[in-house]
Amino acid sequence: MAIVRTLAGLGSWRKAGFLLLAGGLAGLAMPPFNFWPLLFVAFPLFIWIMDEAPPRRAFFLGWLFGLGYFTVCFYWIGIAFLVDAATYLWMMPFMVGALAGGMALYWGLAAFATVLLRQTGLAKLIAFAVFLAIAEWLRGHLLTGFPWTAPGLAVNGMGGLAQAASLIGMPGLTLLIALWACLPALFGFAERRPRELIAAALLLALLPGLWLWGAYRLAEARPLSSVSLRIVQANIAQDDKWRGDNARPIFDKMKMMSQAPTPARPDGIEGISVVIWPESSLSFLIDENAQGLAELADLLPEGTSLVLGALRRDPQDQTEGAERRVYNSVLGLDSAANVVARYDKWRLVPGGEFLPFESILEPLGFRKVVTVPGSFTAGPGPRNISLPGLPPAAVLICYEAIFPHQLIDPAQRPDWIINVTNDGWFGESSGPYQHLAQARLRAIEQGLPLVRAANTGISAIIDAKGRIEAELGLGAEGVIDGSLPPAISATIYARAGDWMLVGLLFLLSAVGIVVRQSRAAST
Repeated sequence: MAIVRTLAGLGSWRKAGFLLLAGGLAGLAMPPFNFWPLLFVAFPLFIWIMDEAPPRRAFFLGWLFGLGYFTVCFYWIGIAFLVDAATYLWMMPFMVGALAGGMALYWGLAAFATVLLRQTGLAKLIAFAVFLAIAEWLRGHLLTGFPWTAPGLAVNGMGGLAQAASLIGMPGLTLLIALWACLPALFGFAERRPRELIAAALLLALLPGLWLWGAYRLAEARPLSSVSLRIVQANIAQDDKWRGDNARPIFDKMKMMSQAPTPARPDGIEGISVVIWPESSLSFLIDENAQGLAELADLLPEGTSLVLGALRRDPQDQTEGAERRVYNSVLGLDSAANVVARYDKWRLVPGGEFLPFESILEPLGFRKVVTVPGSFTAGPGPRNISLPGLPPAAVLICYEAIFPHQLIDPAQRPDWIINVTNDGWFGESSGPYQHLAQARLRAIEQGLPLVRAANTGISAIIDAKGRIEAELGLGAEGVIDGSLPPAISATIYARAGDWMLVGLLFLLSAVGIVVRQSRAAST
């Protein structure tokens, strides 16, 4: 093809520019843009440029492609450094650049491993998809993990195809998306063998097949639930949230919104099973404030519980002169405002809630973005919470919703997921949309409804198949009144987890071996 010859003839700097552009185009497949067809342009461009490269150069080319992708996907992180620009603005290019460049290393390693195998044709495309899926799995696990906007998230804009998450999860979707996006590169190779084209067509046929299966799955009836809930989205700007003089006005606003009548609920809070407030909804320690708890007891009618994101300190940590451990938590209060349930966030945000390599970076002037004495303390891991009259719930606080693994209490499968977050750090950027899309995949993967309370949006009620039943947009102020959708049976992915990815990797690798042997036999 002429385009392949043109790319091969480009100088090093122009190839680098093309790869950054191609990676950026692939990044536009993520929410809120959802331009997923661009994947079928971006990945072939990368494959054609990488085709004749030696292993070391292939690593650099893969890194450039990943750098373009992650720069587009992660730009919104820099907005958090504008909340207190005088303190943090200088850190923005270092942190965002280091994150995008660091994540791109995984893509460089995938390209390096692909070229080392010395595959050609379809076998090479399969090898790259396999290695990229492995690299993305490692990205989600190593050094605390950061699987934000894995390529599998592109299914957010692909209708029924997202239902495949119930079978193979986001890791498996990443493998298939990468494979499908690479397949058009076959038409740019000088040698196109009919058998390989037929095999590629069969692999590509999985895409509409899974899409149609997902559409059929979504056509099933939506059962009703007797649990009524209210989500409060107060839309409090991040730079206002932690001002000392705002503590009382914010508390009063949260109470007022919780009990206000709406067209759906003309009696206000009466008859509501549970009210849900977002992450760190109050700027004071509510569980240590007798006056605040008394006001909440007056607010809550009999039979109504309150779930709220809150900071808390360890009551057992009373060592004289020592700083008490601080947790980012969710508290469950009964109608008398007794704290009857508690969940402590255990996946903390690097650079946000704790500073990696603190002993090295802090003397250089780096600081974590969320300021508490010391760093936050991690909780013990996935734990359900139970409230009076309500089914047990898993809890995901903000960042925890991006991980497809270790979501559920191993001791008991919950009936729903509570996700509280504060995306006010990121303004009206793409970040909150990507965050919502990843939370939606968690519902599909587990077969559990997810109720999301976000300070500035996007709050939502999501059913067990990922359908958004109700939503309050980014930057809006208001409440969502609705019913808790019921859970469905545990999905295949909920039961098998990432073993589904392992099975797909072996199956696809076997296809690659057969293709390679077939090519060797015919030469």
